[in-house]
Amino acid sequence: MLLVKNADVYAPESIGKKNILISSDKIIYLSSKIDFPDKNFPEIKVLDGDGLTAVPGIIDLHMHINGAGGEGGFTSRTPEMSLTDFTTNGITTCVGLLGTDGITRSMGSLIAKANALQIEGITTYCWTGCYEVPTRTLTDTVRSDIVMVDKIIGAGEIAISDHRSSYPSYQNLIHLASETRVGGLISGKCGILHLHVGDGKDGLKTLFDVIDHSEIPFENLLPTHVNRNSLLIKESMEYVKMGGFVDITTGIKNEGDSAVSAWELYIDMMQEGFSPYNITMSSDSGGSMPLFDDKGKITKLTVGFPNTDIRTIKSLIEKGMPLELSLIPLTSSPANLLKLKNKGHIKEGFDADILLLDKNFNIVYVISKGKIMVDNYKASIYGSFENK
Repeated sequence: MLLVKNADVYAPESIGKKNILISSDKIIYLSSKIDFPDKNFPEIKVLDGDGLTAVPGIIDLHMHINGAGGEGGFTSRTPEMSLTDFTTNGITTCVGLLGTDGITRSMGSLIAKANALQIEGITTYCWTGCYEVPTRTLTDTVRSDIVMVDKIIGAGEIAISDHRSSYPSYQNLIHLASETRVGGLISGKCGILHLHVGDGKDGLKTLFDVIDHSEIPFENLLPTHVNRNSLLIKESMEYVKMGGFVDITTGIKNEGDSAVSAWELYIDMMQEGFSPYNITMSSDSGGSMPLFDDKGKITKLTVGFPNTDIRTIKSLIEKGMPLELSLIPLTSSPANLLKLKNKGHIKEGFDADILLLDKNFNIVYVISKGKIMVDNYKASIYGSFENK
C-alpha cells in the first residue's frame, strides 16, 4: 500500500488538498483526513506531498515505441524507446504505432514491445497498420486485429495528404473506418481510425469527404499533426466546430512555413470556445521527423522526444492557461476518447497513475499502476538493458 499525503490534487479539476491511498494498482481512497489503526494494519509506504501538486499521469496516444523512420535510408531508422523515456517524462500510458515503415517494422514487433513495456511498469496499447492502404495487420483484417488482440484498440497511423502515403480515396477510408468502428463495437474498444496528415495540398479534404459521404461518427476518426501548417490549422478549426476530434502534436514547433507549437494552437482553440474534450495531444516521440523540400528531398531529419508533452503543459501554464485546462488534452480527454475507463483521472477505483509536481511543475515523483517509477526527480525503476 502507498499513501500520498497532503498533496494539492488536480484530478484534472482542482479538488483541494487530499490524501491519496493506493492499494496494489488502484486508488482506493481520497480524503482530506486519513487515520489508521496503530496495530494489526498492513505496512504503508508514505510519500509526503506537502507543497506538491498531484495530477493524472500523461496519456500519449501516438508514440513510435519500437522505433520508426527510415526515410533517409537504413541508417536513419530510429531505435526502440526505453522505459525511462516514458516515466521520467510523466507518461504512464501510451499507444504505440508503426508509421511510414511497415516493412522492416512489423505489427508483431510492435505488440512485443508494448508487452515488454507493460511488464516493466507502464500501460500500453497499439494501433494496427501503417501509412499504407491496404494496411499491414497482425491477423487477416483490421477488424479482427481489434477484436482478437487485446492491445489493439484501432487502426493507424494511416497517411493522407502526404507524398509518403498510398493516396487512399475517401471510399478507401470509409471502408477502413467502418472496419475499425465495427471492430470497436464488437470488442468494446474505441475503434478509432487514426490519420497521419502530411503537408500535402489536400489537407483534410479526404476526411471531410468521409464525413460528407458516410455515417461514420466523429468519435471514430482522429487526425493528427494538425498544427504542422496554416492550411491544417484552419481546417482543423472547422472540423472541431463541426463536432470532430483532433490530435495536436507536441513535438511540432514554430518552424518551417507555418507550423505552430501545440500550446499556441490549443490556446487559439480555447479562445474559439471549443471543448477541450474534442482535443488531444501526443508527442510523436520515437519517430523520425523529416523535413522535405518541394522536390521531396530530405533537408532535415530529427527524432521526436517524449519530453515535449510535459513541456507543453508547462508552456500553457506560463501563458496563463489554468492548470486543469492545460492537463485535459494529455489526460482525461484521451482517456475518454480512447475508452480507457480507469485512466485520465485521480478518482477512487481508477488506476494509480499519478505525477507529483513541484512549484515549477517539474516532475518529482511518478507513480504508475501503484509503483513509484520516479523518486525525487530520478528514475527508480529501469527497463531491461538500461544503464542505471
